[in-house]
Formats: sequence, structure tokens, C-alpha cells
Amino acid sequence: MMSPEVKRPNWDRLYETAAGQSGYVTTKQAAEAGYSTHLLRKHIHAGRIVRPQRGMYRLVHFPVEDYEELVTAWLWSDQTGVVSHQTALWLHGLSDVLPAQVHLTLPEAWRRRRFRVPAGIVLHYADVASDERSWFGPAPATNASRTLSDCAKSGLSPELLRQAAQQALRRGLVTRSELVDVETALEPFGGLAQ
Repeated sequence: MMSPEVKRPNWDRLYETAAGQSGYVTTKQAAEAGYSTHLLRKHIHAGRIVRPQRGMYRLVHFPVEDYEELVTAWLWSDQTGVVSHQTALWLHGLSDVLPAQVHLTLPEAWRRRRFRVPAGIVLHYADVASDERSWFGPAPATNASRTLSDCAKSGLSPELLRQAAQQALRRGLVTRSELVDVETALEPFGGLAQ
């Protein structure tokens, strides 16, 4: 009986994966590069890798980048989640919103799954089409139109929603016809133009 082929650790492959993800890799990605959890622990003790959260590792020689917390949230979701709602509003630079947590939209099929959600992540469930996405570094986020629609439906304060929609219109990120959900949400509060 032949034993299963043991993958030899390939630092270049691990590095290449991490390079496209702000220095981060998942346990699964590390295993694909030949790194067992035992070997990862050795690199942690040697100071070459840190483990910021369960199932997530960071190669220490990568410089700290913008949006790292978004990258870890995206990797946690097996690269299926999309940064959304108030977090995406902040990424697009729309309104004065300062989200305290990362809002992440997972596919609708994930709604019934049971899993441990890392602290600081708020989950939403919906299928986000590829044309409704923008990229910020290695992490996807909802585009301005989808973000405004999500925020309108989730009850963002009328002042912040109005401010965000007006800024998006001024900057040409959306057209008035894309703001149906925003108009509906703001109708009881004097509409978009107030």
C-alpha cells in the first residue's frame, strides 16, 4: 500500500499567495503550499509568521497595508463574502459614516450554515452579482449603487443616507435612476433633495 504523497513545503508558493492578500494566508492555503499546522507553529515561534485569528496566518515581513481587516474578513469567508453596507459606504468615501464593525455579505446559500463568526464582523446574506462589485486592494466590496441600496434597506440614518447619495451623485458614481431604494427610504424624511 502506497502512502499518500507528502507535499514538501514551498515558501515561494506560500509567499506568492500571501502577496496577493496583504500578507495573509488561510490554513487551507498554507496546506496547499505544503505547510502543516505543526510547521506553521514552528514558523510562528521563529517569528516569521503570526496567527492573528483562528485559521489565519500573516507573513511578518509584509508591510501593514490599508484594508487588512477587510482582507481577513474576506479570507474567513472562503473568499465568497463581499464587504458591504456601512463598511462599503466608508470605502467609497460616501458620507461621514465610521463603521465600528466590518459588514460582510455572504451568499444567500450560506444563511443556513452554522459557523463561528470572528469578533467585529456583521453578516448579511444576499447574492451579489459580479457587476455589483468593486475592489479595494485584494478584497471585493459592493459598488456604490448596491451599497446605497443595501444601506437604504437596512435602515441607515436618513441624514447619512441622504449625504451619501448626494455625494455619489455629485461624483458621478451613480445615476438618479439607480437610487430607487434610497428615494423610498428617504420619502418620509423629506426626500433626497432636502
